[in-house]
Parts: sequence; structure tokens; C-alpha cells
Amino acid sequence: MKLGEFFFKYRSYTPLPFLILMILYANPNIYTILVGLIFVLIGEFIRIWANAWAGSETRTTGGVGGTFLVINGPYAYVRNPLYIGNIIIYFGLGIMSNAVFPYLQIFALVYFLYQYYEIVKEEEKFLMDKFGEDYKDYCKNVNRFLPKFTKYKNSSVVQPEFLWRKGLQSESRSIQAILSVIAILILIWVIRRI
Repeated sequence: MKLGEFFFKYRSYTPLPFLILMILYANPNIYTILVGLIFVLIGEFIRIWANAWAGSETRTTGGVGGTFLVINGPYAYVRNPLYIGNIIIYFGLGIMSNAVFPYLQIFALVYFLYQYYEIVKEEEKFLMDKFGEDYKDYCKNVNRFLPKFTKYKNSSVVQPEFLWRKGLQSESRSIQAILSVIAILILIWVIRRI
């Protein structure tokens, strides 16, 4: 199994070591909680917006795939908005925890950028094979990880239906997990103040 395939298959579990360390060494205060929460909300909004276009296909773990070449919504500005959203969420949770700051946050940022780079290489092979010239044009005009401020448009590429409800449904488990971590960090802060 290639590294990208491994990371793709287990991408739901790779944050766990960081979350455990973050909770074990948590030293939150009101400022880190509030600043980190802003990052978490921004990251989750990006994920919900992206999933409102791409839907539950983004939740597969068996292998890389997809029905549509999604180029609308956040995908019109950056090719991998879900991973960008994840990185922003992880960074926000790291700030909230204030654990081993800033070393754990920097290490996690570098690790997840590398992990997503490997995953994206696998996804791009699939998308190039399936969508050919449309995908090649998209790649030429939209960056992998660094958003552009100009919106990409190609009316010849068929798009899925945009539904906020679909985005929220797809994110329900992620939202529950994030809320659980936030609750633990707030509880740690409250207990330390007593």
C-alpha cells in the first residue's frame, strides 16, 4: 500500500495522537479558548460549505473516488478546501488547548500538510484519469492548498446540486467530535480555575 493510500484510508484516525497529547498537556485560558474557537469555526464553515457541494462522497475510506469534478463553491478558489478546513480546525484546537505551545501546533501543522500532500497526489491521479482535460485546466487555474482570490469558472463541467443540508449531514460526526474536544478543553480550564 502506498503512503498516500494509507493516509487516505486512515485519515480519520491520524489526528488522535495529537488530540491525546493536546488534552494531556492542555493549559487553556480564556484567551486561547476564544482565539482558537474562531479558527475552529472558520475551518468548520469551510468544511460544511465544501460538503454542501461534494456531499458524502468525501467520507469514503475504501479508496479514492468521486462522481463529479466539483469546481464550484470553495473548490472554485482552492482544490482541497476540506483539507484546508481540517488544518484550520486542528490549528484552532491546538491554540485552544495551549498545550506545549507553539511546538505541538507547529509539528501538527507540518505533519498534516505532509499527510494531505500524499493523499492529494493519489486523488489527483484518479481525477486526471477520470476527468482528463477538464481537470488539467482546473489544476492550471486553481492551487492545491493556497486559495486564489479569483473564482474559477467552467460552465461545461457538470456540477452536483448545492445543499447546505447535505453539508451539515456529512459533517455531523465531525461536528460532534469537535464539540467533544472543545467541551473537554473548557472543562480542563474550569477545573484549573477552581
